[in-house]
Amino acid sequence: MVPQNEVKNLWETYHHHVEKFYDYVNINRELRDLDLKKNLETKIEICEKAEELLLETNIKKAFNELQVLHDQFREVGPVPKESKDDIWNRFKEATTKINKRHQEYFLSLKEEQKNNLQAKTLICEKLEEINTNSYVNHKDWKAVTDEVLGLQQMWKTIGFAPKKYNNTIYERFRVACDEFFNRKKEFYGAVKEEQNNNLQLKTELCIQAEALKDSTDWKNTTRELINLQKEWKKIGPVPRKKSDVTWKRFRSACDEFFNNKEEHFKTLGSKQEENLKQKEILLTELESFKTGDDAKSDLNALKSFQKRWAEIGHVPIEKKNTIQDKYRELINSKFDNLNISKEEKNIVQFKARVETFSKGGGSRTKINEEREKIVQKMRKLENDITVWENNIGFFNNSKNAESLIKDVEKKIDKAKTELMQLKDQIKMLDKIEN
Repeated sequence: MVPQNEVKNLWETYHHHVEKFYDYVNINRELRDLDLKKNLETKIEICEKAEELLLETNIKKAFNELQVLHDQFREVGPVPKESKDDIWNRFKEATTKINKRHQEYFLSLKEEQKNNLQAKTLICEKLEEINTNSYVNHKDWKAVTDEVLGLQQMWKTIGFAPKKYNNTIYERFRVACDEFFNRKKEFYGAVKEEQNNNLQLKTELCIQAEALKDSTDWKNTTRELINLQKEWKKIGPVPRKKSDVTWKRFRSACDEFFNNKEEHFKTLGSKQEENLKQKEILLTELESFKTGDDAKSDLNALKSFQKRWAEIGHVPIEKKNTIQDKYRELINSKFDNLNISKEEKNIVQFKARVETFSKGGGSRTKINEEREKIVQKMRKLENDITVWENNIGFFNNSKNAESLIKDVEKKIDKAKTELMQLKDQIKMLDKIEN
């Protein structure tokens, strides 16, 4: 008991504080419910982000971002009790799928690196095999260098080997490449020395030819210059930067003599006017000649025209190009009308053209110029064939390369056929020259 006059005041004070207490309890419960709801919304957002990572194509990026989401999920406070298991299972399901993709990715990466090691090992073995072979000329070194460069390019397209072997296989590759290019350097060092010796020999021939260029002893000097030209052919190549200069020097000396000789004998042509008349008569006959169904007979007739034309001597210099052009145009038109293959026409026309060299002035120079053109074409064809054959080797390692290989093989066959025709032309020139 308390004094009566204090009862009401004490009760009201007590009741006031009890009401305040229950007010605080209700407010706290409402705040807690609100906090739990907010936490649930945050975790739902995290689950949605985790599920979006299932669409990410970069597996490593998805896995790393998932770890960040795990940290965020743990940092978020509790959720309503009735939603706790559902929200965790949802997050766990997305996590499991991403982890499975990550695991499968590294298993496939491991298998891919294993295959890369096998591919790089094969390249190393091929390079080591190349290093065991001998190469004795520029053509061989050019072909094998293209092959090595192709293998180096192929190496760049292959990914990493397993970390345990990556440095080892690269060192093996580098050593094989270094050995090849060191051998190549040594070869061309020796070639350079030989070419310098050849340059000295050809320079001496230039000096001899220059000493003969003003001679008027046509017969003996012709024989001497021809012998010098034969010697020139026997000497190997010279340094590239000196090749054209040296050849032009030698050819200039020879040309000057043979041009002088040609001009000399042109002045002796008392029969030139008569020769002109004979050629004009022959042109008239040729113009009236009609090809028929007998291709062999027509071909023999045209050959006869060519032979008769070649046997007629010089014409006046001012008429030479005009009548020769008219003849060439006319004879070519007759050949075009023949019912024979294009290849046969080309052979006959080439033979007819070069046979005229032996009947005209400056024949030696013309033959040499013709031979040089043919040799240049042959070198280009040989180089093209080598490149195409190397390409077939690379295509064999590619999928769906059958059509490409067939196209390249057609090119090779065509080039080889043309190469044989050029070799036959060289033989014709040699025969005429002899």
